[in-house]
Amino acid sequence: MSEHNVDVLVIGGGPGGYTAAIRASQLGLSVGLAERAELGGVCLNWGCIPTKSLLHTADVMREAMTAGELGLEISKPKFNLKKVVKRSRDVAAQLSGGISHLMRKNKIIVFVGDAMFQDKNTVVVGDDTIIADNIIVATGARARNLPHIQADGDRVWDARSAMTPTFMPKELLIIGAGAIGVEFASFYNTLGAKVTLVEVMDQILPAEDSEIADLAKQSFIKQGMEVLTGTGVDEVKVTGKTLTALIGGKNRKFDAAILSVGVSGNIEDLGLEAIGVEVDRGFISVDEYQQTSVDGVYAIGDVAGVPCLAHKASHEGIIAVEGIVGEMPHPLNRERIPGCTYSHPQIASIGLSEVQAGERGEIKVGRFPLLANGKAVAVNDTEGLVKTIFDASTGSLLGAHMIGPGVTEMIQGFAVAIGLETTEAELMETIFPHPTLSEAMHESVLSAFGRTINF
Repeated sequence: MSEHNVDVLVIGGGPGGYTAAIRASQLGLSVGLAERAELGGVCLNWGCIPTKSLLHTADVMREAMTAGELGLEISKPKFNLKKVVKRSRDVAAQLSGGISHLMRKNKIIVFVGDAMFQDKNTVVVGDDTIIADNIIVATGARARNLPHIQADGDRVWDARSAMTPTFMPKELLIIGAGAIGVEFASFYNTLGAKVTLVEVMDQILPAEDSEIADLAKQSFIKQGMEVLTGTGVDEVKVTGKTLTALIGGKNRKFDAAILSVGVSGNIEDLGLEAIGVEVDRGFISVDEYQQTSVDGVYAIGDVAGVPCLAHKASHEGIIAVEGIVGEMPHPLNRERIPGCTYSHPQIASIGLSEVQAGERGEIKVGRFPLLANGKAVAVNDTEGLVKTIFDASTGSLLGAHMIGPGVTEMIQGFAVAIGLETTEAELMETIFPHPTLSEAMHESVLSAFGRTINF
């Protein structure tokens, strides 16, 4: 058994964990990082990154299928599922190797194995005992099952199985229409599966503004998906290669189902109870600087609660570390976390929805459809909308919601604006380049105050 002493130990090497470790090293602290699987965590290895590889393949295929509208003669594209999956795995492996390089570059000691608290300053990882002044728990989360439906890796898939399919289902059921379910629906639908998307809530993408969610639903139906809201799946049975699901009192047959009904924090087998860390509804409770109920023990990322987003985890990691060294960082403002869904069309948002903003006072709402945007027309992708919400009295930007091509790359403009507490006057006076899709952002602001130019 080897003993190590560090200033900070991070448990978990996902986006939050490795970012916290690097920032701690930058601030002059000695750092250890414990990881039981691949560096980069679920996001890099089994989530954000490999799914974007799959979705890019779908985007390219969609472009090829519509190339005739642009005057290009391309034969009907075909896909090789094995190669599609291999590329996504290669991308994940490449970036995971990059994290290993960053650990060496920043002189961070990596411990491989399961971590277990012995006391609030001592953790055992395999044959190593690490004594740390501060410990950051960044163990992430895992996909949930339903009490009556369990992923089996055969015909009922979790996200990992859905990313590494061995066959392309002709009829696919997706249970849960949050961002993950919607992204898989978009991927499989483009590659030719007949997708049925089921959501128990009254709208798909429950975290999004209802107007944007409704536009997304209309688009998915237009693309050939069946979208059922306010509906649950009561039972699933697998017989051979057939999956039978009871939906709305009727039995439906599918080739496979994807279960995407949220996540649960990885809080088990860490010894948290023994040291007194408080847990609420399956996630670790933290204060504004990410400290748990135990002094010197912090939690960040998915294990510290929703929203379960990689960029939120990374930001929390920086808050925790800078708090440890006494820099008094700004606490996380949950109303300033952008969210992105990389389906077709893409969805991106930040801040309050129209309903949420309206509950706080008088608002002004601007809308600009991409069908009136020159660049959207030029690239043959006019399906979309930019919606902005302002406080009527102060002009502060309360929320921005976008659906359409490239919006996941544009939402950062509104994120910067909200972060700088920009008013409508400053946004209206900003010069946006022409021709770009981003002009729709400007026009939406103008619309909120009755000054739209191009619509």
